[in-house]
Amino acid sequence: MATFRIERLNREFLRDIADIVANRLKDERLKDAVFTCVECSRDLSHAKVYFTVFDYSSADGIKSALDSCAGRIRGFLGRDMHIRQIPELHFVFDDSERKAREIDALIERVMKGDSLGKS
Repeated sequence: MATFRIERLNREFLRDIADIVANRLKDERLKDAVFTCVECSRDLSHAKVYFTVFDYSSADGIKSALDSCAGRIRGFLGRDMHIRQIPELHFVFDDSERKAREIDALIERVMKGDSLGKS
């Protein structure tokens, strides 16, 4: 379980990373990324940054662009935040919304009385 300090830093990292990508980086591929969550390790050595996109076909390209810009994003974070250590950023595609939509569609089909075997 994360401490209050880690949770507060997670929220601040999320806000700052979204701002950096939207306003400071000039890579147009990154404009479609929507950041959903940040999970830092207790020692602040690593942080998983979860993102999603509206067009799932572009997810791999956006992930590779984020991975290539991770050092620059980390540099901006180091200048903006006043903490001793900035974690190494690992970007993870968050497909939970797509899975939730699939589950909603299955529930809707069951409620209508359709069999699950038909498509």
